Amino acid sequence: MDEYIATTYGEHTADIYDLWFGSYEEAAIDTLAELACGGRALELGIGTGRMALPLAARGTEVHGIDGSPAMLSRLRARPGGEAIPVTMGNFADVAVEGKFSLVFAAFNTFFALLTQEEQVRCFENVAARLEAGGAFLLEVFVPDMTHFDQGQSVRATTVTNDRVSLKVSQLDGVEQRMKSQHIVFVNGEVRIFPVEVRYAWPSELDLMARIAGLRLRHRWSNWNREEFTSNSEKHISVYKRSA
Repeated sequence: MDEYIATTYGEHTADIYDLWFGSYEEAAIDTLAELACGGRALELGIGTGRMALPLAARGTEVHGIDGSPAMLSRLRARPGGEAIPVTMGNFADVAVEGKFSLVFAAFNTFFALLTQEEQVRCFENVAARLEAGGAFLLEVFVPDMTHFDQGQSVRATTVTNDRVSLKVSQLDGVEQRMKSQHIVFVNGEVRIFPVEVRYAWPSELDLMARIAGLRLRHRWSNWNREEFTSNSEKHISVYKRSA
């Protein structure tokens, strides 16, 4: 884990990502299409196109940024994947041309930026790429410290007749970083998938947005737009430029 870099997750998981994580909620695509409002959308960490391809199928012009060649290869191999423009690089830079009606990062991807400085920089660069009235949407988990005992956690995430998945994590509460290994036992094979994230609390994300000149407009607990509460395990937050 000492050698974990921005591309590590994608390069380790690309071959199984669509099989294990490729599903999506129609309500998510409904929300993204509504926020794009006929304009261009940009996905940060587009990966294999889990969200981008169904959004493009709705008629939205979708662009992407990703740092993993393996993930991009999987995207290109999927129907419609060749048609989506993708910029390779660190999505915190938002190094793309033009303006967008919607910029979004789903499935905790924003937390792949491993320092507060990088996360703030991402907000600022996104703000510079938003059209007037454009939106920046984040889907991220709500940190739950009850999972950890003395900074460590071992949890079973999947138990079926042919597969067992464990998540082994260490927590750095000062830097707000979690280092994890997903250990999967399936059909007599053992695989490990490293993940490292820098989590942020909802209020911290709101402050990052203000620094970038954006304000929170909506916060839901799921893609069905149900109310966000203290019991919510994740949140979908929509930021727009301050009036």
